[in-house]
Amino acid sequence: MKFLKPLYCFVYVGLVLGLGNSANAEILSVEYKSFYSHVKQLDKEEMDALQFAFGFLNIHTKDLCGVKEARISTEKKQIPLKVSEENRFTVPSERALNLAKALVIVELEQASNVCDMSVQLETKPEYLKRQYSQNDLIKLLTQYETFFDKMGGFLSFMMPSVTGITLVFPSSLEDQTLDNGLQIVEGNLFLNESAIESLNTLNLPVAPSRIIAVTKE
Repeated sequence: MKFLKPLYCFVYVGLVLGLGNSANAEILSVEYKSFYSHVKQLDKEEMDALQFAFGFLNIHTKDLCGVKEARISTEKKQIPLKVSEENRFTVPSERALNLAKALVIVELEQASNVCDMSVQLETKPEYLKRQYSQNDLIKLLTQYETFFDKMGGFLSFMMPSVTGITLVFPSSLEDQTLDNGLQIVEGNLFLNESAIESLNTLNLPVAPSRIIAVTKE
């Protein structure tokens, strides 16, 4: 099991990569079952707002490696995967693909030997909007807490605890103070439980790019 902390959030990683024989190969062939073992953990109503977003972190620059294309491949079909502007992609949780021994094919812009797997836990796109009720925010915070509680199990004392959520905005958004006194600083708005409980409605200048959990060891 491997733990990384790329891009503002705690990340749980345990994927096995099939990188082929060439250290400089730019096309990766990864067994779908390696992804499925993780994404299926979110197939529960109490975590239905969350998803894993996959990418590859450059071991030298600590930026995400460019992803030209990603797809799921089986003997019968090719399923394209949408790659975000941040060079991350999501993978569906489909038991049939696991049984079909599907592969996830990823074409990188850099050599694969400098790109290490990175997995980010974040909210699904439909939960990114300009206005949130208090209940909306409580739901997201609770779902992150549920995830880390379940991942810890009887070893929960070894897992980080959730201290709040961060709404991440485009880097072009200027620092600003919202009507309720909360501040967006360097494209981030942090909300802990007490801040959420003090809100009735959260109105934002633009929708966030993603919402992630903030944790402490």
